Amino acid sequence: MQNSTYSPPSVLILGFGEITDMNYFYSMITLVGFMMIVLSNCTVITTILLYKSLHEPMYIFISALCVNGLYGSSAVLPSLFINLIYKNQNISYTSCIIQVFCIHTYVVCEITMLAVMAYDRYVCICNPLRYVTIMTLTAAFKLMFAAWMHSLILITIHVALTSRLPLCDNVILKIYCDNWSVVRLSCIDTTVNNIFGLFVTVVAMGVNPLLIVLSYIRILKECAKSKYVRDKAMQTCAPQLISIIIFVTGCIFEILLYRFVPTRVPYGLRVFMSVEIIVVPPIVNPLLYGLKMKAIKVKIVQKVFHGKT
Repeated sequence: MQNSTYSPPSVLILGFGEITDMNYFYSMITLVGFMMIVLSNCTVITTILLYKSLHEPMYIFISALCVNGLYGSSAVLPSLFINLIYKNQNISYTSCIIQVFCIHTYVVCEITMLAVMAYDRYVCICNPLRYVTIMTLTAAFKLMFAAWMHSLILITIHVALTSRLPLCDNVILKIYCDNWSVVRLSCIDTTVNNIFGLFVTVVAMGVNPLLIVLSYIRILKECAKSKYVRDKAMQTCAPQLISIIIFVTGCIFEILLYRFVPTRVPYGLRVFMSVEIIVVPPIVNPLLYGLKMKAIKVKIVQKVFHGKT
């Protein structure tokens, strides 16, 4: 009996709650949202890959952001759609751990890539004469690789610490698995998990936003010197700033809500904010960069309406 108590349950129950009352409606919203994410992100990625004129660091980073958006949304939305269609609130323990890994690597990589993109804009605007020598394609790919490895290493350790925990409960308050939701089900002391979780939070949501803020402070100082610089900054930095605000706001809500008062927030708001960082950035980012950045917009229009390559 003791052994069964201290082993992970084979099936966990997700907290769908009220949304099962309109499961077909929410499943259609999920399907449409996922299709929009796939179509819009693939359009931007394909456009950047096809046109050599877009093979520059800034556009390489945009394509990486779109790939990461596809990765993160694919970890949640297809399974969410199936669960809603079949009114199934169960998820196997193995699938839950895989989902935890995918979601957290997506989140850490996203904020790291946004920091890299902020640095790229800082170099471009504040050191324009040295930009081509500092931010080469090789340097851009190295930064992309570092962003992915940084997230993979941190989250692999994070999830390994979580997967060793024995669980005494099998009910998760969210509609998908995240690390904290699994840790809180544990039967034993989770001090090590909490300390490492705090370390990951500080590195991802402390250091990266700090680098973004420092980069944009320097950019703003440079903008004050010239109208030309201001116009250039507005064209290339505005989409990034919107992406950063949307993503960081969702992350802060998640951190505060599920660490402190998950039950005091209305259920509908909890559900919306829990999926916001997984759904909204992958939908908004390709629209922002595709519509706001002239070079990408022109190439998409040429490809779609004129068939030019």
